[in-house]
Amino acid sequence: MTVRIRRIYEDPESTDGARVLVDRLWPRGISKERAQLDSWCKGAAPSTELRRWYRHDPDRFEEFAERYRDELGDHPEALDELRRYADAGSLTLLTATKSVEISHAAVLRQLLREE
Repeated sequence: MTVRIRRIYEDPESTDGARVLVDRLWPRGISKERAQLDSWCKGAAPSTELRRWYRHDPDRFEEFAERYRDELGDHPEALDELRRYADAGSLTLLTATKSVEISHAAVLRQLLREE
């Protein structure tokens, strides 16, 4: 299973496999044609409250990851969708976040790899 994370603003690559946007809001300045998505999985995004609390502060990442994993327990259908894509081949989780390695997409990638 190959699960990657990338910014939606990067050009699609042939190695992306299934391209799934995991943000709650559509990214500014990106057309649906340019995004070349297989799916938009809004249910996999963190709640607005958690996202605002976190503010991509690296010092809060560990606690954010724990809280986010707890939230995902309330959205099993979102994780099931991502699992189906990952089981079928390569999966690229897309986000508008600038720091993808300390984003919810990084937590999702880790969850999928653990299974």
